[in-house]
Amino acid sequence: MPRRVLIMGAAGRDFHNFNVVYREDGQADVVAFTATQIPFIENRRYPPELAGPRYPDGIPIFLEHELPKLIGDLRVDDVVFAYSDVSHEYVMHAASRVLATGASFVLLGPDATMLEANVPVVAVCAVRTGAGKSQTTRKVVQRLKEHGKKAVVVRHPMPYGNLVAQRVQRFEGFEDLDRANVTIEEREEYEPHLRQGTVVYAGVDYGAILEQAQKECDVLVWDGGNNDYPFYRPAVHIVVADPLRAGHERSYHPGETNFRMADAIVINKVDSANADQLAEVSRSAETLNPRAMVIRAKSPVRVEGDTELAGKRVLVIEDGPTLTHGEMQYGAGVVAARKERAADIVDPRAWAVGSMKDVYAKYNVGPVLPAMGYSAQQLADMVETIAAAKPDLVVIASPIDLSRLIDLPAPSMRVSYDLRELPGSPTVRDALAPVLDLSDA
Repeated sequence: MPRRVLIMGAAGRDFHNFNVVYREDGQADVVAFTATQIPFIENRRYPPELAGPRYPDGIPIFLEHELPKLIGDLRVDDVVFAYSDVSHEYVMHAASRVLATGASFVLLGPDATMLEANVPVVAVCAVRTGAGKSQTTRKVVQRLKEHGKKAVVVRHPMPYGNLVAQRVQRFEGFEDLDRANVTIEEREEYEPHLRQGTVVYAGVDYGAILEQAQKECDVLVWDGGNNDYPFYRPAVHIVVADPLRAGHERSYHPGETNFRMADAIVINKVDSANADQLAEVSRSAETLNPRAMVIRAKSPVRVEGDTELAGKRVLVIEDGPTLTHGEMQYGAGVVAARKERAADIVDPRAWAVGSMKDVYAKYNVGPVLPAMGYSAQQLADMVETIAAAKPDLVVIASPIDLSRLIDLPAPSMRVSYDLRELPGSPTVRDALAPVLDLSDA
């Protein structure tokens, strides 16, 4: 009898694990997915067009809080945990909930789920969301291009819309994002690459994505999401650690896995962290992964344009996942506002409405506004919250220009940041040497 499988996920690794491990496996029947972390993805089905002929009706998706009942009702044998950026304690509590029902709790490893490319792969992953993957990935692409290599970025999945239409997505310009009606979270990851002239792939079926993407590049760059490990087997695995959350490289899943697997560890934000924090992450590297190259870097904030922050009441919009999944209280926008001597950072929580009020209730977000845009209503709720707070200026630290998507009710300015290695430190170029050699062979 085939084993009956339920996959716990968040519309990303769960679908990948199914596609790679279970879709063609006659010894397993996947009876359901459960969803968490991401809003508006429950009460859907993984469609039959993607699930394959063994699943003519597709696979239902339920909310995770229904898990114990689902295990009983669906006679589940194995529960596969398949999402990221959660504490080790969280994972074991999930395991205990499952084991208490009598079912088995399963974690699928990299060898079971990584696909093999026929071009070199550079993977950029992290210990936590918000550690600095985006600027590190941009630095990787920049260095590859400087050495004459054509790079294509494949981004970790964020399929929140029509899954069939999102099976394979290719973005070359902003108009492609508009046609695909992507969310703010997706734009935050795609737009910086597009501004660099780099093609971005994403979607649902990463086997099909790989077949297409590897045809148009010399080097494929895996741009990881949250703190998940790569879907493709890397020739070079770069992992970003955040000393502002020192110790999380040993206590978050699967960030510790990445940290132990890394060929190169980037200790970012060295200009923001204190000596004790930096020493703790360095000790972790020496203990958990002594073979890894350690790159020390900073990501200084840069205020764009001529707008003055000094003396103004500012409302800061930060990158959403950094605050929600990443559990940070603030980000680059607050750093810039303090540096530029803003008179006051307006706390928007008192004026939050609708879905934004729900975000603050669910996550321990500080006195900033997370860039959330999973629906038109959520965008409208952001605008209404800003309007009610009546700031002099909105500081946008999201990687995208929100003013292109919403009519901000106050003047705005943007903050950006890039990765800079410290003098005397190994560099991203040093870490890429094996891939450059492979590409030249």
